[in-house]
Amino acid sequence: MKDRIDKTDLGHLVAKRLSVEEVEGEAIVDAVFEEIYEAIKMGQKINILHFGTFHVDQRENYTIFEFRLSQRLRALLGWSNTYKGEL
Repeated sequence: MKDRIDKTDLGHLVAKRLSVEEVEGEAIVDAVFEEIYEAIKMGQKINILHFGTFHVDQRENYTIFEFRLSQRLRALLGWSNTYKGEL
């Protein structure tokens, strides 16, 4: 098992999970990332259930990019003792 997954690998994993061709899996991953990019560009928050929230905050002299982990992901990393769901 690799210790790192790149976008192509992610596309292959998505294709396998959805039982589609690898090209389709890669297209799905590309589309998801493109939509996240467009939402950030428009100043929107992106909340992905059980994963986390992406948010860009424009301040006076700088920009802050935040990623807040979901409770499920915090629990997986041992950072939460309140999450009761499946990991």
